[in-house]
Amino acid sequence: MPTSDDAAGDPAGASRRPAGAVPPRRPAWTLLTTHGHVLLAAARSPDARVGEIAEQVGISVRATLSVLKDLEEAGYLTRHRVGRRSHYTVDRRRHFRHPATAAHEVGELLDVLADDPPGTG
Repeated sequence: MPTSDDAAGDPAGASRRPAGAVPPRRPAWTLLTTHGHVLLAAARSPDARVGEIAEQVGISVRATLSVLKDLEEAGYLTRHRVGRRSHYTVDRRRHFRHPATAAHEVGELLDVLADDPPGTG
């Protein structure tokens, strides 16, 4: 199953490797946490179903529900019911929790990593 890093279009620099070269092994860790990936997925697709977010991030539906609940309780996103579906709105002005990045807003990360133009997520 491809990771979100593969979605960038050139998994592990495949177009720059000589023919027949073995791709480098990926480390077991990722730079962004699961919470960060779920937040990005909700920002990219505010009307996505929980199962779609789970598949994109590579975690279970149950884990996705738990992360969405954490993000909502912390104020990073709000969930609105639209019929039988949920719509997620990310608070782009919410500051990061870690002291080293607390001066920055979540929107700054979304502007860099989300597919949508700034101000639309």
